[in-house]
This record gives sequence, structure tokens and C-alpha cells, in this order.
Amino acid sequence: MARLVFDESLREIPAVVDFVDVDSEKWGALARVSRPPRSWIYRREHRRLADFEATAARHAKATLVVNERERASLVRLAPEALVHVVPNGIDLSTFQPAAQPSPDAAVIFCGVMNYAPNEQAALWLAKAVWPLVRTQRPDATLFLVGADPTPAVRALAARDRSVTVTGTVPDVRPFLQRATLAAAPLATARGIQNKVLEAIACGLPSIVTPAVFEGLPVEAAPACRIAKGPDAFATSILDMLNRTPAERRAVAMRADLSALGWAQRLAPLVDILHEAAGFRVARPALAYSR
Repeated sequence: MARLVFDESLREIPAVVDFVDVDSEKWGALARVSRPPRSWIYRREHRRLADFEATAARHAKATLVVNERERASLVRLAPEALVHVVPNGIDLSTFQPAAQPSPDAAVIFCGVMNYAPNEQAALWLAKAVWPLVRTQRPDATLFLVGADPTPAVRALAARDRSVTVTGTVPDVRPFLQRATLAAAPLATARGIQNKVLEAIACGLPSIVTPAVFEGLPVEAAPACRIAKGPDAFATSILDMLNRTPAERRAVAMRADLSALGWAQRLAPLVDILHEAAGFRVARPALAYSR
């Protein structure tokens, strides 16, 4: 939709562009971890998309991103742009813990499985980390939950009976509520990984990579363990699996998600839109504005 910023027929209408995250950064990261010729394609996409993002930001009356990391990236591209942080939220009435925490040793990773960072994360988790976990916990099971798994992801279930690849599910909540803990093993992660917020809201402690953790709101941090590399990731998973269900639930409940409801998170948006449209806002700019 950002192309409409440049539509001549809309030139007199103020535009607010919600970038969510600075997507060109993702392509740059993928270029750094990929081999030619794919890395060449990713690097070109990074340059072209960054040019477009910078131009769109300069043309807009205001721009939106979901956290300070994304704001810093966009300001580097377009220092003169007006960039506001309006974080993602979560529907706390929908995502809730099961009445009793699961006694099983079930690890869950959610995501659209034909999205390259999710696919890479699923393959890494199943191939590099999971055998280390199974060596000490042969009862452990891994659920890869999400739409459109690639052939490589589907093959994970064929090579290891402890791995389940669900494909599309009508509702992710039953899978989260039956799981023991969540994993977010992405090497490339931009914005806020809502999958982590949803898991925590369902009472699951989460093992995350540094790239994922950097984008999370501070309120979610107490429920997360940061791990980098197969050994560290497996060790963190095993530490959680070896705790009691009550202890695992207690780790998840350390996070205070009460401020992450959509109503609270989107509250600054009304003033931002009024300002862009030329209205004078009576009260001072809110904390999320920059």
C-alpha cells in the first residue's frame, strides 16, 4: 500500500505509513547468512527496498514502527522522517493459559513455515538442537505448527517420529495450551515476534535467540531464556523440561502482559492521525511518540 504515497491523485491527502518493521533489514541479514546466487538476490532486494522505504518515509506525514530497534533502522534510512513507535499488542482475552500446565515434554514452534526465516529456524531446531535434547529426554516431542510447510520442513517429521509438522491449523491456541514450552529459534527476526507473546500469554516459558529477544517488549523478558548456538539452545530447553509443570508455569507468569492489550498499545494512534491531518492535539505527545 505504500506505493499510494506517490499517487499523484492523492498528493493533497496526508499519508501515515505503517512500516511495522524495516523489512529491508531482513533481506540484508538473509544476504549475510546465504550463499551465492541467493545472497546476491537478497542483497539487491535489501538495497532496492531500503531506497523505497526511505523515499516513502520522507513523503509521509508520519511513519509507524513497532519498537525502538525498528525506529533506529528507519531513522538511519530517512533522518528527516517523523517516526513513531506504536508497539504490537496481544488479545489477552483470547490467549490464556490452560487451567493446568501440561505435564508432557512438548516443545512448540509456531510460524508460517514457507517464510524463509521460519523455515530456516525450524530446520535448525529439528536438525541441530533437537537431537541434543532427545539424547537426554527421549520422551520429548517437538511440534512445528503453522501454515504451508515447505517440503524440507515436512521431511523433518518423516525422519524423526518425535517431530510433528501440523501444517495449517484452525486455531493455534489448543496446541499452545497442550505444550510445555515454546521455542523461537530465528536467526533473522525483525519487529516483534507475536508468536512469543502468544506463547507467554498461554502460560509457556519461551526459549529465544538474541535476534528475537531484542525485538520483544520489556514486559515479556522475564518469561524468556536467551540462547545462541545448538548446545546453549538445547541446554535451555532441557532445563525447562526438567522442571515441574508448576515451576514452568511460574516462569511464564513472571511476565506482566497486562499493558500489552491492543487498546493500550494503539492508544497513541489517534493523536498521531490527528496531527498528520492537521488537527491540534490538546494533550502532550504520548510516551510512544518520538
